[in-house]
Amino acid sequence: MSSLLKVTDLNVFYGPIHAVKGVSFEVNEGEIVTLIGANGAGKSTTLKTVSGLMRSRGGTLTFLGKSIAGTAPHRIVELGIAHVPEGRRVFTRMTVEENLDMGAYTAPPGALEADRERVYGLFPRLKERRGQIAGTLSGGEQQMLAMGRALMSRPKLMMLDEPSMGLAPILVGQVFDIIRSLHDAGTTILLVEQNAEMALSIADRAYVLETGKITLSGTGAELAASEQVRKAYLGG
Repeated sequence: MSSLLKVTDLNVFYGPIHAVKGVSFEVNEGEIVTLIGANGAGKSTTLKTVSGLMRSRGGTLTFLGKSIAGTAPHRIVELGIAHVPEGRRVFTRMTVEENLDMGAYTAPPGALEADRERVYGLFPRLKERRGQIAGTLSGGEQQMLAMGRALMSRPKLMMLDEPSMGLAPILVGQVFDIIRSLHDAGTTILLVEQNAEMALSIADRAYVLETGKITLSGTGAELAASEQVRKAYLGG
């Protein structure tokens, strides 16, 4: 497997607060890699830095072997990284279809309809709601829309930040089924998730972040079996 994203000795600050402290990890093509940890561990900050929404003060970020540190967010999307942010962040006053089209500005001419139909194939509920205002959708439907909008950019890497947050348990299962489907269809995924049990169950590899540092790494199965992880994150 070839390396898609490589993060080395990443350091990120909020003013004087050192939020990410020398974090290193990589995502290989075709993998699901998850970052787990408590609130405030630096997971979302790491994703924001990869997608260009925050700037690091040290370390390197490479995507497909080229540095992306300091690259503008829209250019990072054009390179093939899509970020589905925490809280979904759909355009609440636009329709479902308008939201999807907003994700397609990097797509080649003439591809819009085919890409839209691909998303509707993955998310039939969105096709049913295509003319509905996004702000009136349920939380689960908004999560589907945020993921569908990201897919419209044809990403090589999709980064998902807390996709299960605020959802009923039955919807959490549906969201993770969709993540598996996206992966099976060829999308490489970097997943940040507080539901450690679900995240580790689908991850090829995983990293544990604690107070801005990676403290454990291994396969999803290895970390799910770790006594330290079970006590801290799996209720065991």
